[in-house]
Amino acid sequence: MADKENNSKVVNPHDKVFREVYSDKDNAQSLLADKLPDKVLKLMDLNTLEISKDTFIEKELADYYSDILYKVNLTGGSRGLVYVLFEHKSYYDRYVHLQLLEYMVKIWRLYIKQHKKQPDYLPIVIPLLVCHGRKEWPEDTERLTSLLSGPVDELAGYIPDFGFELYDLLRYSDDQIKGTIMSRVVLLLLKHIRDPDLRQKLPDILALLKTLMEKKTGLQWLEVVIRYLTSVRDEDDLSAKKIVEIAEQAISKETGEYVMTLLEKLRDEGRLEGEERGEIKGLKEAVELGITLKFPGDIDTVMAEVNKIDNLDTLIKITKAIKSAKDISEIMALL
Repeated sequence: MADKENNSKVVNPHDKVFREVYSDKDNAQSLLADKLPDKVLKLMDLNTLEISKDTFIEKELADYYSDILYKVNLTGGSRGLVYVLFEHKSYYDRYVHLQLLEYMVKIWRLYIKQHKKQPDYLPIVIPLLVCHGRKEWPEDTERLTSLLSGPVDELAGYIPDFGFELYDLLRYSDDQIKGTIMSRVVLLLLKHIRDPDLRQKLPDILALLKTLMEKKTGLQWLEVVIRYLTSVRDEDDLSAKKIVEIAEQAISKETGEYVMTLLEKLRDEGRLEGEERGEIKGLKEAVELGITLKFPGDIDTVMAEVNKIDNLDTLIKITKAIKSAKDISEIMALL
């Protein structure tokens, strides 16, 4: 199975399905209820759970991180509120603390910005990290101090120490994975997605969706699952035909027919996406040639900006502008 463990320009399919499922309040609530310590849950009113639409990561990194943030009120009239930051990793990241710390600082800065009067206090941020690496996450690495060397205890007053709640799926049996149906489905898929016997596990996982098919959202969630499977599957191990057969076996014949139609749609989407990528590449080459012939001294400056553009209409406008442009400023105005 393909596992995007680096910052390639492809959306990480594991992050994508995680984000889709846990942007749903019911799924997020069930995960928190199952995985946060009892002493923490007692302080929270999960009925007030509300997703925050603000993002705390840079746009150019948005394809690589889950970035799901919820806010929840405290119980018993306690002052303030708590933010819960959902994060996901498909591999062990030794320095995840630094990523989480950056998010936390951005959350606090935005919180200050959103209040006309400076708040007396900042909300507490609880990071919840779900991991499904090839090996278990190492023990006792949840605190920032696990990265530091030297007299940590003596210098504790100078260290911004914090921890995160770790949900390492490899540490749990399938029966121990709880929550809403969709939460269980995605966690089981994440856990077994690299298993050689995924094909044997899949019928039981998809069978969980049978109850959801009776609801309006059932087909939407099924599409999320199928899109994920097609983005990471190995054709030799899990062909489109086999996915349809498993869907029929696990849910119903009608579901299998729907999956077959969906897979055809996804295949067409992939073909169109490939054609568009080819057009974009061709237009960029045309721009490079035009600038080289007309404004050779500015080629590096122009192409540095052009290579950031993935919009067909914009690239077409640039190629047309090159023909009539008398000065490089006319081109730069479009970038």
